[in-house]
Amino acid sequence: MADSGLNFAVRKMVQGAAQIVPEGKLRSVERWVRGREEFKKLQQADFAVVSAGKSGRTWLNVMMSKYFQLRFRLPEYALFSFDNLHQENASIPKVLFTHDNYIRDYNGAGVLKTAFYQKPTLILFRNPADTAVSLFFHWQHRMPAHKKMLNKYPAHGSEISIFDFVMHDSVLPSIVRFTNEWVREMPRLQNSHLVRYEDLRADANGALAGIIRWMGQEPTEAEIAGAVEFASFENLKQLEADKVFAKGTKRLAAGDNSNPDSYKVRRAKVGGYRDYFDDAQCAQIDTYIRTHLEPDSGYHALAS
Repeated sequence: MADSGLNFAVRKMVQGAAQIVPEGKLRSVERWVRGREEFKKLQQADFAVVSAGKSGRTWLNVMMSKYFQLRFRLPEYALFSFDNLHQENASIPKVLFTHDNYIRDYNGAGVLKTAFYQKPTLILFRNPADTAVSLFFHWQHRMPAHKKMLNKYPAHGSEISIFDFVMHDSVLPSIVRFTNEWVREMPRLQNSHLVRYEDLRADANGALAGIIRWMGQEPTEAEIAGAVEFASFENLKQLEADKVFAKGTKRLAAGDNSNPDSYKVRRAKVGGYRDYFDDAQCAQIDTYIRTHLEPDSGYHALAS
């Protein structure tokens, strides 16, 4: 059995033991197994892309994938899933997209990013408040109960307000901790490239071109423009509604086509978190970010 198949089988065995194994032990074992699988892929990858969940990495993946589709004339809807595009053409790198939550459980390095020190790593940040709100809708409409348990999110079916969800330790505080760890560790990475979601929104062509050049490619303006146009909010929303990507990945499939909050491509609005809270709640969220987030993250001005 291939190693990835073995890891899948082990994960299924762990999940099947849920009725007889304490939840804390079950969580630890499965996170370790998932971390082992990701760690081995990381060692083989040419590049890593690291982000907190709901930071826009699927959008980034679509743009990056579309560039390589155009450059190497690949099937139109193929997205990076580690080495799948490399298998189509050996000139395309192996790229691991990861949230670095399971790897740290496997290697026990904690806040240190030792697994990435020698690996070319793109780090994607997003305003933690926007990230937390996006996570709420993902938790509410798309996330399976088991995944909620695995990441210590509020339990499946919980009656919880969006504000209480955002302030839960596994949400905004966890996103802030993730960002702080990477800000502090970036100087130790041999080859890193920082991208902020907000910069992608402001100038997708320029930001994507910078990423592709960092990867050692020489993109044409037409290739970059084509990738950005394909990954536009309107186009991705329609492709998701049409289930174009459903056969290859669940990442771009709506939970319920009639409910706009169940879409992977939901709003893509910078600073949109403010639409969900009153002034006092916004002030509490902004104060938490200013108080706890590393200044070098670039988000203190947005929360003032």
